[in-house]
Amino acid sequence: MSRPNSTEPHPPAETAEDAVVDKGSSTPVAGMTAQAPVAARSPLQLVWSRLRSDRTAMISAGVIVFVIIAAVAAPLVALWTGHGPNEQFREAGLSEFGTPVAPNSQFLLGTDNLGRDVLVRLVYGAQISLIVAFAATLGALGLGTLVGLVAGFLRGWVDTILTWLMDTTLSLPQLLFAISLVALVGPSLATTVFVIVLFSWAPIARVVRGQVLSLREREFVEAARSLGASNWRIMRVDVLPNLLVPILVYGTLLIPQAIVFEATLSFLGLGVLPPTATWGNMLSVASTGSLYTIAPWLVVFPSAALLAVTLAFNLLGDSIRDALDPRQTLFAGRRRLARRRAARRAARKGARA
Repeated sequence: MSRPNSTEPHPPAETAEDAVVDKGSSTPVAGMTAQAPVAARSPLQLVWSRLRSDRTAMISAGVIVFVIIAAVAAPLVALWTGHGPNEQFREAGLSEFGTPVAPNSQFLLGTDNLGRDVLVRLVYGAQISLIVAFAATLGALGLGTLVGLVAGFLRGWVDTILTWLMDTTLSLPQLLFAISLVALVGPSLATTVFVIVLFSWAPIARVVRGQVLSLREREFVEAARSLGASNWRIMRVDVLPNLLVPILVYGTLLIPQAIVFEATLSFLGLGVLPPTATWGNMLSVASTGSLYTIAPWLVVFPSAALLAVTLAFNLLGDSIRDALDPRQTLFAGRRRLARRRAARRAARKGARA
C-alpha cells in the first residue's frame, strides 16, 4: 500500500467568508463573499426614514406637537394656575397705576390691561387658532380637490366654467371682501372659517386640475375606461390616490396661512369676538392706546407663538415635499458621502497636527 505523496499541492482551505451556500443547493460556493440580505422597505418607510434624518423636520414637528398639546391641555393650565381665560384680577393683576403686571411667580407671562393672565389666554388662543386652521384647511382641500378633479377630468364646458370660477375667486381682494362679508353677516368663528375656505380653495383646485390633466391620459385610466368604469369611479379609485401627495403638501402649507388670516381678522375686530381669547385679539389689546410701550410682553408672547407655529408648519411642509420626492434619495446619498469625506479630511488634518 503506497503512501500519499506529501509533495503534492493541497487545495487552499476555504474561509467562512469564501464559503457561501448557493441558492437552491446545500453546497457552499467557493470564492463568493457572504452578503447580508437587503430588507425591502415600503414607500412610507422610506419617507419616514428621510423625515427622521431631517433635523429641521423633527424640530418643526416637535414645535407643532408642543403647541397642540398646550392647546388641548388649556383647561389643565387654567386649573393649575387657578386663573380662567376671561377672569380679571383687578388687585393682583394690575399695578397701583392700573397698568398690567409684568411676568412674576403668580402670573408667569404677566397680565393684560384688564388683569387677565396672559399665559392662560395664550393657550386658549392656540385652541382657536388650531380649530380655525384645521377646519378651514380641510374645507379648502375638500372643495378645491373636488373642483380641480372634475374640471381636469371632464374637460369641455365643465372645465371652462370651473376655471372661470377659479380665476374670479383669485381676482377678488381677500381682505376687502372679508370685511364686506363680515359686515353683512357679523363676526364669528364660523364666518372666519367660511372666509378662509372661500379664498383658499381656488389655488388648490388649480394645482389638482393640472395634475389631473396629465393623469387622465395615462394607461391605467385608459384600461379602466376599456373595462367600462364610469367617470366618477375612475376619478375616485384611479386618479384621486395619485393626488394625495400634492394635496398633503399643500395642506401643510395652507395651515399657517389660515392661522395668520384668522389672527389678522381678529386683530381688526372681524374675526372671533372678545372676550374669547385669540392671538389676534391679544395683539389688538396690546395696540390699544400704545399699551405695548409699557407692557411689551403683550406683543412678544402672542407674536412669538404666531411666528413659531407658522414657521414650523412651513418648514415641515417643505420637508415633507422633499421626503416624498424620489430624487431626494440620490441627493441625500451624495450629501452623506460629502459629509463623510469632509469628516475624514478633518480627521487626517487633526492627526497631522
